[in-house]
Amino acid sequence: MLLLYAATIFLSALLLFMVQPMAAKGILPLLGGSPAVWNTCMVFFQALLLAGYAYAHALSRMKSKWGQVVVHCVVIVATAIALPIAVPGGWSPPVEGGQILWTLGLLAVMVGGPFFLLSTTGPLIQSWFARTGHRSASDPYFLYGASNAGSFIGLLGFPLVVEPAIGLKDQG
Repeated sequence: MLLLYAATIFLSALLLFMVQPMAAKGILPLLGGSPAVWNTCMVFFQALLLAGYAYAHALSRMKSKWGQVVVHCVVIVATAIALPIAVPGGWSPPVEGGQILWTLGLLAVMVGGPFFLLSTTGPLIQSWFARTGHRSASDPYFLYGASNAGSFIGLLGFPLVVEPAIGLKDQG
Protein backbone atom coordinates (compact mmCIF):
# COMPACT_ATOMS: atom_id res chain seq x y z
CA MET A 1 0.00 0.00 0.00
CA LEU A 2 2.78 2.43 0.89
CA LEU A 3 4.45 1.83 -2.46
CA LEU A 4 1.25 2.78 -4.29
CA TYR A 5 0.97 6.08 -2.39
CA ALA A 6 4.64 6.91 -2.98
CA ALA A 7 4.50 5.92 -6.66
CA THR A 8 1.41 8.06 -7.24
CA ILE A 9 3.04 11.10 -5.66
CA PHE A 10 6.30 10.45 -7.54
CA LEU A 11 4.56 10.17 -10.92
CA SER A 12 2.44 13.24 -10.28
CA ALA A 13 5.46 15.37 -9.40
CA LEU A 14 7.38 14.01 -12.38
CA LEU A 15 4.57 14.97 -14.77
CA LEU A 16 4.00 18.31 -13.05
CA PHE A 17 7.60 19.35 -13.65
CA MET A 18 7.55 18.11 -17.23
CA VAL A 19 4.34 19.92 -18.13
CA GLN A 20 5.71 23.36 -17.25
CA PRO A 21 8.59 23.53 -19.74
CA MET A 22 6.54 21.66 -22.36
CA ALA A 23 3.73 24.23 -22.20
CA ALA A 24 6.13 27.17 -22.16
CA LYS A 25 8.03 25.75 -25.11
CA GLY A 26 4.73 25.25 -26.95
CA ILE A 27 3.89 28.94 -26.84
CA LEU A 28 7.38 30.20 -27.72
CA PRO A 29 6.77 30.12 -31.50
CA LEU A 30 3.83 32.48 -30.95
CA LEU A 31 5.50 34.92 -28.57
CA GLY A 32 9.24 34.39 -28.73
CA GLY A 33 11.55 33.74 -25.82
CA SER A 34 11.45 37.10 -24.11
CA PRO A 35 11.78 37.26 -20.33
CA ALA A 36 8.16 38.47 -20.16
CA VAL A 37 6.97 35.17 -21.66
CA TRP A 38 8.97 33.07 -19.20
CA ASN A 39 7.99 35.27 -16.24
CA THR A 40 4.31 35.09 -17.20
CA CYS A 41 4.55 31.31 -17.41
CA MET A 42 6.18 31.15 -13.97
CA VAL A 43 3.49 33.36 -12.43
CA PHE A 44 0.77 31.24 -14.04
CA PHE A 45 2.21 27.94 -12.83
CA GLN A 46 2.92 29.20 -9.31
CA ALA A 47 -0.59 30.64 -8.97
CA LEU A 48 -2.16 27.42 -10.25
CA LEU A 49 0.03 25.37 -7.89
CA LEU A 50 -1.23 27.46 -4.99
CA ALA A 51 -4.82 27.01 -6.20
CA GLY A 52 -4.28 23.25 -6.38
CA TYR A 53 -2.98 23.21 -2.82
CA ALA A 54 -5.96 25.27 -1.65
CA TYR A 55 -8.34 22.86 -3.40
CA ALA A 56 -6.59 19.86 -1.81
CA HIS A 57 -6.82 21.51 1.59
CA ALA A 58 -10.52 22.29 1.18
CA LEU A 59 -11.29 18.82 -0.15
CA SER A 60 -9.41 17.13 2.69
CA ARG A 61 -11.58 19.07 5.15
CA MET A 62 -14.72 17.32 3.88
CA LYS A 63 -15.86 14.82 6.47
CA SER A 64 -16.98 12.18 3.98
CA LYS A 65 -14.11 10.26 2.40
CA TRP A 66 -16.42 9.12 -0.39
CA GLY A 67 -17.54 12.70 -0.92
CA GLN A 68 -13.90 13.64 -1.46
CA VAL A 69 -13.48 10.80 -3.95
CA VAL A 70 -16.61 11.78 -5.89
CA VAL A 71 -15.64 15.46 -6.09
CA HIS A 72 -12.11 14.60 -7.15
CA CYS A 73 -13.34 12.11 -9.77
CA VAL A 74 -15.45 14.89 -11.29
CA VAL A 75 -12.33 17.07 -11.45
CA ILE A 76 -10.40 14.22 -13.08
CA VAL A 77 -13.07 13.70 -15.75
CA ALA A 78 -13.33 17.44 -16.42
CA THR A 79 -9.55 17.59 -16.77
CA ALA A 80 -9.45 14.65 -19.18
CA ILE A 81 -11.58 16.68 -21.56
CA ALA A 82 -8.76 19.24 -21.79
CA LEU A 83 -6.26 16.69 -23.12
CA PRO A 84 -4.04 16.62 -25.08
CA ILE A 85 -1.91 19.50 -23.98
CA ALA A 86 -1.40 21.66 -27.06
CA VAL A 87 -1.82 25.19 -28.30
CA PRO A 88 -5.43 25.35 -29.48
CA GLY A 89 -5.97 26.19 -33.13
CA GLY A 90 -6.84 29.74 -34.05
CA TRP A 91 -4.98 31.42 -31.20
CA SER A 92 -2.74 34.26 -32.26
CA PRO A 93 -1.21 36.87 -30.00
CA PRO A 94 -2.54 40.40 -29.97
CA VAL A 95 -0.68 42.78 -32.23
CA GLU A 96 -0.45 45.61 -29.72
CA GLY A 97 -0.48 45.21 -25.95
CA GLY A 98 -2.28 42.66 -23.81
CA GLN A 99 0.25 39.89 -24.39
CA ILE A 100 0.46 39.01 -20.70
CA LEU A 101 -3.29 38.55 -20.28
CA TRP A 102 -3.44 36.71 -23.60
CA THR A 103 -0.61 34.41 -22.48
CA LEU A 104 -2.34 33.70 -19.18
CA GLY A 105 -5.57 32.89 -21.03
CA LEU A 106 -3.76 30.63 -23.48
CA LEU A 107 -2.02 28.77 -20.68
CA ALA A 108 -5.31 28.36 -18.82
CA VAL A 109 -6.96 26.80 -21.88
CA MET A 110 -3.92 24.83 -22.97
CA VAL A 111 -2.67 23.32 -19.71
CA GLY A 112 -4.68 24.77 -16.81
CA GLY A 113 -6.79 21.70 -16.03
CA PRO A 114 -4.05 19.07 -16.20
CA PHE A 115 -1.57 21.20 -14.27
CA PHE A 116 -4.15 22.01 -11.59
CA LEU A 117 -5.02 18.32 -11.21
CA LEU A 118 -1.38 17.27 -10.96
CA SER A 119 -0.74 19.95 -8.34
CA THR A 120 -3.45 18.49 -6.09
CA THR A 121 -2.11 14.94 -6.08
CA GLY A 122 0.71 15.21 -3.54
CA PRO A 123 -1.24 16.93 -0.78
CA LEU A 124 -4.39 14.86 -1.39
CA ILE A 125 -2.58 11.53 -1.37
CA GLN A 126 -0.74 12.50 1.81
CA SER A 127 -4.01 13.51 3.43
CA TRP A 128 -5.67 10.26 2.40
CA PHE A 129 -2.66 8.24 3.57
CA ALA A 130 -2.86 9.96 6.97
CA ARG A 131 -6.38 8.50 7.34
CA THR A 132 -5.24 4.92 6.80
CA GLY A 133 -4.31 2.51 9.55
CA HIS A 134 -0.69 2.32 8.39
CA ARG A 135 1.89 2.61 11.16
CA SER A 136 3.37 5.73 9.47
CA ALA A 137 -0.02 7.37 8.88
CA SER A 138 0.41 9.79 11.76
CA ASP A 139 3.38 11.39 9.96
CA PRO A 140 2.80 11.20 6.18
CA TYR A 141 5.33 13.90 5.37
CA PHE A 142 8.03 11.35 4.49
CA LEU A 143 6.10 11.05 1.22
CA TYR A 144 7.58 14.43 0.28
CA GLY A 145 10.69 12.43 -0.60
CA ALA A 146 8.77 10.75 -3.44
CA SER A 147 7.53 14.17 -4.57
CA ASN A 148 11.00 15.68 -4.46
CA ALA A 149 12.49 12.76 -6.40
CA GLY A 150 9.76 13.02 -9.04
CA SER A 151 10.25 16.77 -9.32
CA PHE A 152 14.01 16.43 -9.67
CA ILE A 153 13.78 13.71 -12.31
CA GLY A 154 11.10 15.69 -14.16
CA LEU A 155 13.25 18.82 -14.21
CA LEU A 156 16.22 16.88 -15.55
CA GLY A 157 14.24 14.44 -17.67
CA PHE A 158 12.46 16.96 -19.84
CA PRO A 159 15.47 18.71 -21.39
CA LEU A 160 17.74 15.66 -21.35
CA VAL A 161 15.39 12.83 -22.37
CA VAL A 162 11.90 13.90 -23.42
CA GLU A 163 12.65 17.00 -25.46
CA PRO A 164 15.36 15.45 -27.67
CA ALA A 165 13.49 12.17 -28.17
CA ILE A 166 9.85 13.20 -28.60
CA GLY A 167 8.43 16.01 -30.73
CA LEU A 168 6.37 18.71 -29.03
CA LYS A 169 3.10 17.52 -30.60
CA ASP A 170 3.59 13.98 -29.31
CA GLN A 171 4.58 15.20 -25.85
CA GLY A 172 1.12 16.67 -25.29
